[in-house]
Order: sequence, then structure tokens, then C-alpha cells
Amino acid sequence: MSLIPMRPILEAADRHMYGNGAFNMNAFCQIEAALEVHRMLGSPAILQGADLANGFMGGRMDFQNSTLEDKKKGATNIAQAVKAAVAKYDVPVCLHLDHGKNIDSVKAAIAGGYTSVMIDGSSLPFAQNVELTREVVKLAHPLGITVEGELGVLAGIEDDVFSQTSTYTNPLDAIRFFKETKVDALAISYGTKHGANKGKDTVIRKEIAIAVKECMLHEHIDGFLVSHGSSLVPQYIVNEINGLGGTIGNAHGIAIGQLQQVISCGINKINVDTDIRLVVTRNLRELFACKPDLMQMPTTSSIWKLMEKDPSNFDPRYYLVPIMDTLMYGMVSDAQTKTVVEAVKAGVKEILAILIVQFGSYGKMPLVEQTSLEEMAEKYKKEGI
Repeated sequence: MSLIPMRPILEAADRHMYGNGAFNMNAFCQIEAALEVHRMLGSPAILQGADLANGFMGGRMDFQNSTLEDKKKGATNIAQAVKAAVAKYDVPVCLHLDHGKNIDSVKAAIAGGYTSVMIDGSSLPFAQNVELTREVVKLAHPLGITVEGELGVLAGIEDDVFSQTSTYTNPLDAIRFFKETKVDALAISYGTKHGANKGKDTVIRKEIAIAVKECMLHEHIDGFLVSHGSSLVPQYIVNEINGLGGTIGNAHGIAIGQLQQVISCGINKINVDTDIRLVVTRNLRELFACKPDLMQMPTTSSIWKLMEKDPSNFDPRYYLVPIMDTLMYGMVSDAQTKTVVEAVKAGVKEILAILIVQFGSYGKMPLVEQTSLEEMAEKYKKEGI
């Protein structure tokens, strides 16, 4: 199999009423572990690289200051890692740009080999968001590449995406957005939130998803709905991290029952990033607790010092920079680094297996049509989109 656009994966999810998780990747070993577990459970895969993840995988340790050149290099690197893993695990996979910041970021992802892109114009006035998203559609569809937009503002923080408050998506505006942009998928704001602090007992306004989906059916709009900021933030993992010396406070996610409800209401794609960061952090703290000699060894001691320097930080990109070549290219130079890689992979497999089962995408791999980018481009051309 080869990389495919995201649209066939979402078509299968929509037709058969299950959710397809979309998981953010920031390291070669995470990608390999993700596809291994998707293959094991027979699930189609949507792997995501965020705009700044591309910068990080381009070698920029202070990824918040990534340049366009960093992102170009990183996008190519992530795509090559995914292609290598696809050849090994034989799974239908889409590589999707998460929260593309501007046209240049989108172009960098496409040039690198992404098969789906998101442009995030949600902070712009409606007309400007439409204009920006439409521009991306005109760029991507002739290449067969899927496009996701966003309407409404999610609160919270994730990389450089930040808002203190949320603005729920107006269902009528969502219909206008689909019609005017010709976008394939739309991320809506309906109560979820970026980051680990989503608020205790957060309630999703599923009525928004229901209203948008119902209007889409009436208007014969062939598109899909996306839920961002949807990590569960499992309390057992947070507690284990804190029991091992972490200091993560006020961390609450979305209850799985609510996500399963909105899947039945027409949410097809569910974005998860925070849960992966948490489980990897838990595994690394367990590793150092079980093998304290690693705290003294050349490579792994640097990782441990960074974890101890800021025990509230659970982003592996912060404390794994001493093994950048391993993260970027999968190079494992010694036994200690191999131990770290295995811990990272085990964490990714644990949380993705849980989510794939909970979202219902296990065993759905045969339902996805193997559509090439060229075939999708021809379809868009015939339909005038």
C-alpha cells in the first residue's frame, strides 16, 4: 500500500458510523509504533504532523521559532518515515498537516509528501477564513490532496495555537463555509479544548454536530466533521506521572462516552495529541525509576536532567532533544538510546490501541477504498471542486 488522501478514510468512517483517530507524531519511532498498532488492529491510519512538528523534525530544537526552511525539511523527513513504515506494515495511511498556519506551511507539507492538509483560518473573520481556505483548496485538489478547514475557535493551547476563550461554530455558517470553500472536512468548535487542561466535567455540545450534519444532509454536502482537542487525558496516566515525580496539575480531558456519542452524531475524525505526550512521559519516568543507572549514562542522563528541570512539562520534544538524530531518522547509537526508544514505542502503542478500540475503527481497514492521489485529483476535476 501507499499513502492515500484522507478523504477515502473519512468516507468509510462516515458510511459505517465509526470515528477515525488522527494522531500527532513527532518522532520516527512514534510513527513506526503507530502503524504497527494500526496494522495489529486492522485500522485505517491518519497520522498528523503539526506545523511546528514539521519544524522540530527538520532539526529545530526550539521548534517554536521554526523557519519555513525547517518546516520544509521536517515535512519531507516525516513523510519519508511514514512511507518507510507503510511499506513495512501495509496499512492504508493518510499523512495530514495539522493546523497549517499559512499558505507557505501548506506548500511545505505538500512538497514534502503530505496527502492531506489543514489550513487554520479560525482566528480570522468569516470572509477571510473562506478566502484563505478556498485558496488552499485550489492548490490542493488538483493534486488529489484532501483539505480540512476550521470554523469557530477552540480554547486552550497546543504548540502555537492558543486562545483563552472559545466561540462555538454556528451551524448555518458551517454550511456556507462548505459551499463557498469546497473543503472536504471541517473542524467545528463545540466544547472540546486544546491541551491537557480542558476543565473538569467538560460537556460537549453535541447539538452543534447534530445540527451541522443534518443541514449538510439537507443541502447534499459531501463533507466530513472533525473534532479537535479531543484527548481523554486519562487520570491513571496523570496520577502515575505525578507519582513518579511529575507535577502535572489541573489536567482533565474529554470523557470517552461523550466522544462516542458525537461519533454517532456524525463526527468522523477525532484529533488526539496530548494523550500521546502524557503516556510517553509516564513511560520515560517509569524507565528511569526502574533503571536509575540510566540517570548517570552519557546520553540518557541529559534526558533525565531535562525532565527534572521542569517536571510539569510533558512534551517529549522538550526533554528528548539529546537524541535528535534518533527522533528524526530512527538512528539508534547505543543500548541506552534503544531502551528509551522502546519505552516511547510502548507508550504510543498503549494509548493508540485504547483509542482505536474506543473510537471503533478496529477491523475497518478493508472498508477504505485504495484511492490514489491521481484518481482523487481526477474526481475533483470532474466534480468541479
